[in-house]
Amino acid sequence: MATQRLMVLIFLHLLPLVAIADQDAFVGVNIGTQLSNMPNPTQVVALLKSQQIRHVRLYDADQAMLTALAGSGIRVTVSVPNQQLLAIGQSNATAANWVARNILAHVPATNITAISVGSEVLTSIPNAAPVLVSALQYIHSALIAARLDSRIKVSTAHSSSIILDSFPPSQAFFNRTWDPVMIPLLKFLQSTGSYLMLNVYPYYDYMQSHDAIPLDYALFRPLPPNKEAVDSNTLLHYTNVFDAIIDAGYFAMTYLNFTNIPIVVTESGWPSKGDANEPDATLDNANTYNSNLIKHVLNNTGTPKHPGMAVSTFIYELYNEDSKSGAISEKNWGLFDGNGRPIYILHLTGSGTMLANDTTNQTYCVAKEGVDRKMLQAALDWACGPGKVDCSALVQGAPCYQPDTVSAHATYAFDAYYHRMGMAEGTCDFNGVASVTTTDPSHGSCIFPGSNGSNGTFINGTSLAPSSNSTTSGKSSPFDSNYSVSFLRLIAVLVLSLVFL
Repeated sequence: MATQRLMVLIFLHLLPLVAIADQDAFVGVNIGTQLSNMPNPTQVVALLKSQQIRHVRLYDADQAMLTALAGSGIRVTVSVPNQQLLAIGQSNATAANWVARNILAHVPATNITAISVGSEVLTSIPNAAPVLVSALQYIHSALIAARLDSRIKVSTAHSSSIILDSFPPSQAFFNRTWDPVMIPLLKFLQSTGSYLMLNVYPYYDYMQSHDAIPLDYALFRPLPPNKEAVDSNTLLHYTNVFDAIIDAGYFAMTYLNFTNIPIVVTESGWPSKGDANEPDATLDNANTYNSNLIKHVLNNTGTPKHPGMAVSTFIYELYNEDSKSGAISEKNWGLFDGNGRPIYILHLTGSGTMLANDTTNQTYCVAKEGVDRKMLQAALDWACGPGKVDCSALVQGAPCYQPDTVSAHATYAFDAYYHRMGMAEGTCDFNGVASVTTTDPSHGSCIFPGSNGSNGTFINGTSLAPSSNSTTSGKSSPFDSNYSVSFLRLIAVLVLSLVFL
């Protein structure tokens, strides 16, 4: 009987983790704002939609950003900035006012699903640690009063450096200095059905290991069995640093007798550029890490300790933050620049439509939706004129005349120019009215350049701001805004007239 009771207790204790295991993991992005040319909130949301990014984490509760996200369906994690933590942690009324102003004013139109109360508080502002749990409780109480507690989870993001002796994972434990905070925090997360937020950066673990950690192990690259790291206590095999850190977090919670709190990774990524002392901060390594991370998460691989259990992750970050201080690498964690152009094209073939697919062979340049019609017409005129695109397929009676819209005709002209220029970087922008896609825009007898008759999925090639008139491989910008619209139209008419003489 005692054994049966024990089994029932263990089963009930693990139910939350079982529920999480049944859910598909997601990949989201963090949105930092320290850019010299930060796009406006509407542009940010347009980029998110175009990339099919359905989960974002904000470092504050910016009103304009939350308003722009309304109606998008995108699931949003908002944050209480560290500088507001002390006030909220010491006053229930202050917490209630914060929730009223930043949450109640935006739901349900904006799909807020979580609140991160502070970021890396224990390691960045330890003086606020004594009020951290109170801050979470006060925020949660305000959500209860608004009947939103079942919809919006409350937690706080931690640096993985609070975990000591992280390998082998089975012997990991939280820094005991923080027991007076961690134990009540974990009790709160358990009682509210929330999760432990953890920032996981294999890049820093690799850098600080002084070559003890192989680069392939940090980048999720395949390892031969004899190169895998083995936990001597559990005999579990680890093929990457990311999984080892996640399991170290689970074992650290088990050490404190908490076995049913899931982990969500609130930050992870790899810089694409660094100082001379960071030789592995490269475009290729950043692409490899983030591509492999996304595939690893979306495949619901789980970890050796919890195989098949979701480890949802937010990539750090959406944009390169060029205004950040510090090392060059601090400015170069983004997937996109401030103009919405990808820093690199992720390799995600076979992992769904989120963010990008491998675009090496089959991409197209199309007109973006919702752009200014005059700008679009001017770009079309340029492509058919100075751009030297053969636009004869667009005249009445020709295969691509229908649909007879500026957008449809511009898409054909843009794509023709893009392929004529060898799909080179910067040749699908047209002053911000064009974007790259892997969806074949061909229709009926109108066959686009590069088409093989099959459709693909959208990829990360959207540019949301006018391009600078820089050159790529010695080529001039595909559209110079100094051209007047009327002059471009005149050129286009002359060229088309010559075509049909």
